[in-house]
Amino acid sequence: MDMDSASSVVLQALTQATSQDTAVLKPAEEQLRQWETQPGFYSVLLNIFNNHMLDVNVRWLAVLYFKNGIDRYWRRVAPHALSEEEKTSLRAGLITNFNEPVNQLASGIYSFACSLWSHHTDCFLQQIYARDEAAALSSLERTLLSLKGTQHECCMHIFSRQVGSDSTCREKLEKTIILYTKVLLDFLEYHPCAFIPLIQRSLEFAVTYVFTPAGEGVTFERFIVQCMNLIKMIVKNDAYKPAKNIDDSKPESLEAHKIKTAFFTHPTLTEIGRRLVSHYFLLTEEELAMWEEDPESFAVEETGGDSWKYSLRPCTEVLFLDIFHNYSQTLTPVLLDMVQNLQGPTNVEDSVQLLMKDAVYNAVGLAAYELFDNVDFDQWFKNQLLGELQVSHHRYKLIRRRVIWLIGQWISVKFKSDLRPLLYEVILSLMQDPDLVVRIETATTLKLNILLIEQFLPYLESIFGLLFQLLQQVTECDTKMQVLHVISCVIERVGIQIRPYVGCLVQYLPLLWKQSEEHNMLRCAILTTLIQLVQGLGAESKNLYPFLLPVIQLSTDVSQPPHVYLLEDGLELWLVTLENSPAITPELLRIFQNMSALLELSSENLRTCFHIVNGYIYLSATEFLQNYAESLCRSFCDLLKDITNEGRVQVLKVVEIALKVSPMLGAHMFQPLLPAVFRGIVDGERYPVVMSTYLGIMGRVLLQNFSFFSSLLSQMASECNQEMDQLLGNVIEMWVDRMDNITQPERRKLSSLALLSLLPSDNSVIQDKFCGIVNICVEALHDVMTEDPETGTFKDCMLMSHFEEPKLSDDEEPPTEQDKRKKLLALEDPVHSVSLQQFVYEKLKAQQALMGDQGFGALMETVDTELVRQLQEFLQGL
Repeated sequence: MDMDSASSVVLQALTQATSQDTAVLKPAEEQLRQWETQPGFYSVLLNIFNNHMLDVNVRWLAVLYFKNGIDRYWRRVAPHALSEEEKTSLRAGLITNFNEPVNQLASGIYSFACSLWSHHTDCFLQQIYARDEAAALSSLERTLLSLKGTQHECCMHIFSRQVGSDSTCREKLEKTIILYTKVLLDFLEYHPCAFIPLIQRSLEFAVTYVFTPAGEGVTFERFIVQCMNLIKMIVKNDAYKPAKNIDDSKPESLEAHKIKTAFFTHPTLTEIGRRLVSHYFLLTEEELAMWEEDPESFAVEETGGDSWKYSLRPCTEVLFLDIFHNYSQTLTPVLLDMVQNLQGPTNVEDSVQLLMKDAVYNAVGLAAYELFDNVDFDQWFKNQLLGELQVSHHRYKLIRRRVIWLIGQWISVKFKSDLRPLLYEVILSLMQDPDLVVRIETATTLKLNILLIEQFLPYLESIFGLLFQLLQQVTECDTKMQVLHVISCVIERVGIQIRPYVGCLVQYLPLLWKQSEEHNMLRCAILTTLIQLVQGLGAESKNLYPFLLPVIQLSTDVSQPPHVYLLEDGLELWLVTLENSPAITPELLRIFQNMSALLELSSENLRTCFHIVNGYIYLSATEFLQNYAESLCRSFCDLLKDITNEGRVQVLKVVEIALKVSPMLGAHMFQPLLPAVFRGIVDGERYPVVMSTYLGIMGRVLLQNFSFFSSLLSQMASECNQEMDQLLGNVIEMWVDRMDNITQPERRKLSSLALLSLLPSDNSVIQDKFCGIVNICVEALHDVMTEDPETGTFKDCMLMSHFEEPKLSDDEEPPTEQDKRKKLLALEDPVHSVSLQQFVYEKLKAQQALMGDQGFGALMETVDTELVRQLQEFLQGL
């Protein structure tokens, strides 16, 4: 694109693209889109947005097109990638204009200017410096002086007098302070060793303003958070910790550790610990008001993830945890002393003491693992906490909520199992508490507490009914999600025991699904609940199909926007629905229309998709393959062109299962895939797991559909321009050579049965490979034969004669419908229905009858004498 002639044309198009008239706007946008891949286009855009005389809207549009183009075409591997010459020109052009007068444009330009120069910092600085050495030096001197002055003002005097909240400069002043603290935090995160000289002053600064009276009345929340994060990062930084063996420690680590040790004295730690609990852990007036006015928001307030970086309460709790973990010997007595001072019931009229007890109990819960050896929680529960839970006064709800939370923190640390029935009684009572926050907290604790099912079952009906009531009572999506998660956990733990009690929930979920149309995260929670519900109901889940199947249909339809949120859980629900389905239905079969598009995505959900395909094959192979095998085969062929070895194995396992379930139909339906399998064997596929799967597939075809194998052999012989016998010999030779690639005993036995099925034969090629076939058989006999110690005879341990329902313990899940289908299929599978010992004997006798004793004797002489001896030992008594 010629710069001079193009500038006016591009400028005109940009001007038209800012028009409100669609007749003018659309053609201009199309023209600009066509220029996106033209060399020189972005240089023209650069000149346009650098021209401060042009209309701001036009320049802003030029910046947007420039940014989008850079995102798409800057990488060398991108289609229509920018040339290195143009990239160099653009970089140089960007640093000529750091005096953009329009703030919005400046922000946009500088953001991608930084990104383009991110790997060329030295060169960038050199070019900036080279442009005007005197000006650069002058700017640097002024910058340095400004930084020194501002830093001194910030660190020493900025809090010396309070700036009124209505001051016009307060907001900008706070932003400036946060910016400085962010510089410190980033410096510490990315250059911890270079930060070591600043550790002492940083700790003094942060601790002074956060944990002493110096900060009272002048600090603000975001600043406190930044200071706490600074302390936390210094305390927790691995670069500041000496190695277990001091001699292996780096000098800078020892230096940092020495500075920290000198700073965190016993009095300093004591003051930090006490102030964290007694000041920062206290519920604020705003939080208490939220409890009263919006209890659901209070109960599910976000405190996980990275919230500690930005929010005060999670920040204080994380800092407390890290300091307590690193200095537990100092802080444990401090905290226990605070607990001791609050023993016994607290006066409900004393709000200060109630808030303090809430804060101290919070600390004990957070530090549960550190306090394991110092707190007899079982005794504390029986002698103190249980009584506090029974105080019904409405002001004591703070303590009821905190105590049930505290118990949840200690359950996995130290809590005797024989106390759980008593705890279930408490939970049953608190689930009926007048206060919603207490009920929600109790439900959350419940999901952590169901370990021994037999202890919980007497309370299941009542508690599950109360959980369902709570689900109906709450109105916010986040709260419903939290309660649904508890319900899912309960169903998962009790399994089939839930069946008598889910009627109301089953009736309510369709209504909730409809109401949550605009709330995809709530729908994800519903999907999770349905997964557990289907597993709990087993075959009875078919009664949910009128609701369940449309939900699966929507969740797994990639043409529907909600699939972005619902797909993973929707696929899991689809899979468990198939696994628990007693029989195929037209509606269940119809959902598979979604699968082709899912396979095209080649996403991390592929494995689940393959399991779903397998589920359909096990459920109704004939009907499923007749309807979908053709499209499925096309999808598999496309996948195999560009997929990892692990992915190839997953695809091939589906084919193997289809052949196992329906040898005739499976081979016919997946015929287009089988030549590649054949070629893989002949060529000696190098990846062992893939080769093992190839041999498993070909073993099924050879053993259970010999006519198809013969036609495939003929097709491949023609393709390879070889005689059929020669090609068969190559296959057998490779099979024998790669038998060690097969690790599963079932497949090893299958290979033996398959190659033995070629006998008896007067084919010279097969007779030439007789030694190898016998070798494989003896190896497989070693794998599957077990000796009866009483009779001294051998028997095939893989034989299955009949199907028995397994006897289950209370904690074991009953088999799914698919598990039962697999068991019944195994009864018909030659691997489990044919005795390898008997099969070898019959095939060898048949070969002997075909060749005569003399000919067969000569054939056996080609086999190693030790193998013959082992074979005779396995066949004795037959």
